[in-house]
Amino acid sequence: MFKTIPYVSEKVWGYENWIVSTHKVGQSKRADDNKSLPEIIGEDYPLLIKLIQANETLSVQVHPEDDYAAKVENTYGKTECWYILDAKPDATLVCGLNKDYTREELSAAIENNTLDNCLKYVPVEKGDFVFIPAGTVHAIQGGLRILEIQQPSDITYRLYDWGRPREIHIEKGLDVTKAFAPEPEKPFSKDFSCNYFSLLQQDIKSSGEKISLVPENKSSPAYQTGFVSLFVLSGSGKLFSKTENKEIDIKPEDTIIVKTNEEIVVNLDSNCENLSLMKIF
Repeated sequence: MFKTIPYVSEKVWGYENWIVSTHKVGQSKRADDNKSLPEIIGEDYPLLIKLIQANETLSVQVHPEDDYAAKVENTYGKTECWYILDAKPDATLVCGLNKDYTREELSAAIENNTLDNCLKYVPVEKGDFVFIPAGTVHAIQGGLRILEIQQPSDITYRLYDWGRPREIHIEKGLDVTKAFAPEPEKPFSKDFSCNYFSLLQQDIKSSGEKISLVPENKSSPAYQTGFVSLFVLSGSGKLFSKTENKEIDIKPEDTIIVKTNEEIVVNLDSNCENLSLMKIF
């Protein structure tokens, strides 16, 4: 059981903390001895988990599915999901297109700087959840803090970047664009699973409660590695591993990695009535 130290990636729109990463671009570390995560949980951990602070709007982008990514980029595809940690009033996300468009129509909209008219905007607030399958046109807008869970890929095709002078990937982006338009889950049902990851939110209301480290979907690739990531959504206290006879302090936005066979209990701080964890498998 250990906390992670994130790899920090500064962006023109804010920053990303890669809180669980074995990716070659940036690797998180174990807090107690500064070892890189690949040394501990292996180089091929099937998830990349980020904390995203978007002060301004990200590019309008799309990610490839596995087959296209393997063929063209020699890497994984990128299906992801977002849990909204915080949001300014009236915050929105781009989640897909507002109707079906042909490749030619989208290409012309990009060329004419009118792609904005093709996008589907959805309102979001703290506690909402959005699933973004590969092929979904999307953009995180300014004023949002997000927990992102994704496949371990850094492949992004920008379709439109609001006038910023960064590279655009029109042909590849249009190759992989699909007519998905996800709706946010408002609020999160506390349980989600797909082929790539599983999430389960657990609320702790009294000291001594045990954390369940078994997902409903036991075939989840990350669970199969023998490790579970715990992200503290709210509250403070201590995690105690009966297996290791070890205790660590936890607070909001801490990330802790534990083995699936550990027995973990939570002890709340005296001023804390409820602690909420996102378990990521």
